[in-house]
Amino acid sequence: DTKIASDGETALKLVDSYNPDLILLDIMLPGMDGYAVLQEFRKTSNIPVIMLSAKGETFDKVLGLKMGADDYVMKPFDTKELIARISAVLRRYVTTSSSQPASPIEEPPKDCVSLPDLTINLTDYSVYFNGKRVEMPPKELELFYFLASHPNQVFTREQLLDHIWSYDYIGDTRTVDVHIKRLREKFTQHPQWNIATVWGIGYKFEYNRPN
Repeated sequence: DTKIASDGETALKLVDSYNPDLILLDIMLPGMDGYAVLQEFRKTSNIPVIMLSAKGETFDKVLGLKMGADDYVMKPFDTKELIARISAVLRRYVTTSSSQPASPIEEPPKDCVSLPDLTINLTDYSVYFNGKRVEMPPKELELFYFLASHPNQVFTREQLLDHIWSYDYIGDTRTVDVHIKRLREKFTQHPQWNIATVWGIGYKFEYNRPN
């Protein structure tokens, strides 16, 4: 879903109300230009921003990047290239909220995740819950392992598709929703952990560490 703003001031207001995952920001805007909008925006948020401009000078690109842009695309551009750049930027960041910096995705710890009443072992593809083995398909297990190995970190559906099904997967984000639904059916909500929906963003594995 997208929202379009025709000027800088409207864009700043929309960011607060819409909470986007990523912003395509044209430099040539009426009133406040893109640089001014980016400067104001970066005072409160680190949501990814891709700058769009007909200006191809190195100075303009460097200025945009130094001010906090995540990428810079020159006009005219190919739509496929723009979509690829959007996907690449989203893969590098996990949006936690409009007021918190986005974080690079770190590789999960190797092989095994152990939590209260739960063990997920990627070496032999086994899952034990309350001491009993739980059978599940490989991709379902890999998704569960990936989320559990990044406790309390938010992932978009697109990021989960990239990490579990690979970048060349032909499918849509509903694949993730179906697998999350199946995982929730297999595990009753635990008092210390569960798979939570982050509305408008994606999913996270909530884990309340014991004191």
